[in-house]
Amino acid sequence: MARAGVEVTGLDHSREMLDHLRELLKAEPPAVRRRIQLHEGDLRTARLRRRFPLVICPFNAALHLYTRHDVEQWLARVREHLEPHGELVFDISMPVPEDLARDPNVPYRIPPFEHPTAGRVGYREHFDYDRVRQVLFVSMFFEPAPKKGGSRTKKRGTSSEQITETFMTPLAHRQFYPQEMEALLHYNGFEVRELYGDFEKGPLVQDSDVMVWHVRPRARRREP
Repeated sequence: MARAGVEVTGLDHSREMLDHLRELLKAEPPAVRRRIQLHEGDLRTARLRRRFPLVICPFNAALHLYTRHDVEQWLARVREHLEPHGELVFDISMPVPEDLARDPNVPYRIPPFEHPTAGRVGYREHFDYDRVRQVLFVSMFFEPAPKKGGSRTKKRGTSSEQITETFMTPLAHRQFYPQEMEALLHYNGFEVRELYGDFEKGPLVQDSDVMVWHVRPRARRREP
C-alpha cells in the first residue's frame, strides 16, 4: 500500500512482528518508509487519536477475539477511528464442519516443504474444537526432514538453518458463523455493505472458505 502512495498506520500487539516489519522497511525507498507509521497496541483498547477513511483487520486477526466483550471492544475502537462514512474491511475463515469434527489424536499431514527459517520440514497438525466456546485449537508440529537427495546439510545460498528437533506452534481461532457475525455487527451499530466469499469479490457460497466483510457504522437517527 505504501509503495502505491497510500499513507499507512499499522497497529500490532506483537513487538516482534513490528520489529520484523521495520527490518523489511530498511530495504524500501525513503518515500515509502515515510508513509508508514507503526504502533504497538491491542486492537481492543488502542486509541491513536486519529481518524481514517479505511480500517483493515486482515488475515483472521479478528478470530483472536474470543468473547462477545472482545468483539464489542474492538468494534467500539473501530468506530472511534473511522472518519464519517469510513469503512471497516476484515476477512475471517468460514467454519468448516469437517475440521471441527476431527479427532484430536489423529494428525493431518502434508508432504515435506522448505520452511523459511527452519529448513526442510515435515508438517502435521492436530485439531481440537471447544464446542462451548467455539474456539478451534490447532497444534502445528514441524519436524526435521531430510533434504531432497537425503542430505540434511544447509543448502548454499539459503537463509534458513536446518532444525534438528521438532517444534510446535499453537493456534487458537474463534469460529464465527456468517449469521452470528452479522448479528454482532448489527447490535454494535454497523451495517454490512458487502460480503464476499473470496478475495475477488465472488459471492459467499456453500464451499467458500473465507468471508470478506465490508461494513460501516450506521448513521445515528436524529431525535424528532
